[in-house]
Amino acid sequence: MTLSKTYSELFIVCMIGLLISTWQCAIAAEAILIPAAPVIAAKSFILQDAYSGKVLAEAAADEKLAPASLTKIMSVYVVLNELSKGHLSLEEPVTISRKAWQTPGSRMFVEVNTQVKIEDLLKGVIIQSGNDASVALAEHIAGSEATFAEMMNQQAALLGMLNTHFSNSMGLPADDHFTTARDLAILTRALIREYPDYYRWFSEKEFTFNKITQRNRNKLLWRDDSVDGVKTGHTEAAGYCLVASAVREDMRLISVVMGANSERSRANENQTLLNYGFRFYETHRLYKGHEALTETRIWNGEQKMLQLGLEEDLYVTIPRRHYDDLKAAISFDQKIMAPVKQGDAFGTVNVTLAGEPVTEEKLVALTTVNEGNILRKLVDAALLMVQ
Repeated sequence: MTLSKTYSELFIVCMIGLLISTWQCAIAAEAILIPAAPVIAAKSFILQDAYSGKVLAEAAADEKLAPASLTKIMSVYVVLNELSKGHLSLEEPVTISRKAWQTPGSRMFVEVNTQVKIEDLLKGVIIQSGNDASVALAEHIAGSEATFAEMMNQQAALLGMLNTHFSNSMGLPADDHFTTARDLAILTRALIREYPDYYRWFSEKEFTFNKITQRNRNKLLWRDDSVDGVKTGHTEAAGYCLVASAVREDMRLISVVMGANSERSRANENQTLLNYGFRFYETHRLYKGHEALTETRIWNGEQKMLQLGLEEDLYVTIPRRHYDDLKAAISFDQKIMAPVKQGDAFGTVNVTLAGEPVTEEKLVALTTVNEGNILRKLVDAALLMVQ
């Protein structure tokens, strides 16, 4: 009777424990659930955090599509790259060719054989989406638009835009001219990160040139104060396209919508994506790049200690209200021998959320450490033998 009672009590305790464990797991699982991404009326789209790179929503993001004037994001990127290298200046005059002047589609209204500053042409491309301005810049920088397109493709390859090929500088329909929503997000991240001083031009609502004022076609600039770019596009083949970016608090999102059926639709669909991302996610910078996260012994070196850290700032994007569930663990080699070059990897930083992996980043040497002298090597050899 006592034994039977003991088994009964043990059974009840086990069942209670099982129920509690199941309930706790259900609570934990429910706690990190978020609604599915919205349905977007477009051929392709992607929503990505600009800092962490995390993709929050996508559909057909790798489908090769005609980009229309979204092409000009790369054209601007190439021009800014040339400016950063000192190959150009904003005040530099550009002579407008007949080809640039005659280019159909959206225009800045430059006049043939006149000279226009690079700064004005850039604003004409960014704000007015001027095909004529884009061709003028291409010819000035590369001698011909075809050669400039090669420069665009070179930059695309360097950025890892794997499904992109450009045939012109402005996005009019052409054979072998395509990109994807994902590649455009990659490009936009690079543009914002590398050229913040110039990126502010993408938020300007209008630009006046030759006594003609034109408004930026990005309707979200008027609708949402957090939106500060980026670029619209439209041709019959491409449909209505928009790359948008917005900042709320410390979080920047990039949304790309390709192949919507109207101007209003492309604005509405981007707004829907941005609102979804900001409503259900948050982004945190966990560590700064180039700052020591730990210090360890280095053997046979000209110095005893080696600082380890990250090459870049480490951002994570997670469901809202779960920052306290984040955990980071650092692991590194226990026996590091000189010489060591700055940037050499010797470990990892692993970030998890409620036990699930979020990201893994390399832990690298923050400085170069050369080999020490003979005495240092002899001392360290003796210490290593003792260990």
